[in-house]
Amino acid sequence: MRMNAMIGILGGMGPLATVDFLGKLVGRTRASCDQEHVPVVVYSVPQIPDRSASILRGGESPLPAMRAGIRTLERAGAGAIAIACNTAHFWYDDLARDCRVPLLHIADCACAALGREVAKVGLIATRGTLAAGFYQQRLALRGYACLTNGQDEVDAWVTPGISLVKAGDLRGAGALLQQAVAALLERGAQRVILACTEIPPALECVAAPQLQQCIDATATLADACIQWSLRNAPAEPAAARADEVA
Repeated sequence: MRMNAMIGILGGMGPLATVDFLGKLVGRTRASCDQEHVPVVVYSVPQIPDRSASILRGGESPLPAMRAGIRTLERAGAGAIAIACNTAHFWYDDLARDCRVPLLHIADCACAALGREVAKVGLIATRGTLAAGFYQQRLALRGYACLTNGQDEVDAWVTPGISLVKAGDLRGAGALLQQAVAALLERGAQRVILACTEIPPALECVAAPQLQQCIDATATLADACIQWSLRNAPAEPAAARADEVA
């Protein structure tokens, strides 16, 4: 199959999360050769201003820098764009308004992966993503009850765990973050959405036993990109197929 539907990745938020996303994009693609993989162009610029600081403390907005990234990806030929950062989706509507190609939403992808048998969903994310509320809103519209960590747990486990990932200490991060996941499961969550792209690599590093009950938002976004590329790959010319048969 010839796949020419290029996916653009707005990344760098942070760099390791972007690499994790790309690894999952490759690993989850059913391909027997190089040419059957999803064509991708990546914009990974870590200097985009901090998303949570902007939401919570009125820090510099990352929107202009993200818009510049979107324009770069469009010029590079992206047919659709995914953002490899959950918190950045606070600005999704502004970005989508200016974007000339489809812009996938990571929360929609994650929520779509929940089964019908699930009633209570745990949500582990940055303070910025929790404050933005777009996961909670989407879960409520689909009829799910949402459980989140208390502020003391966010301060003790989630925020420092994410910081350790950014500093390169995946094992230390995983030791903290798996406690946050365990707390949500103990309160009755049937699935826990890992709604920060830094969290899955840390939990995978320590082989956290709770991973089987988690929804990796990064992986669901990768799946959506694969499906979009497959749907939009141009049909192979009949003449080419005839040549191969001959």
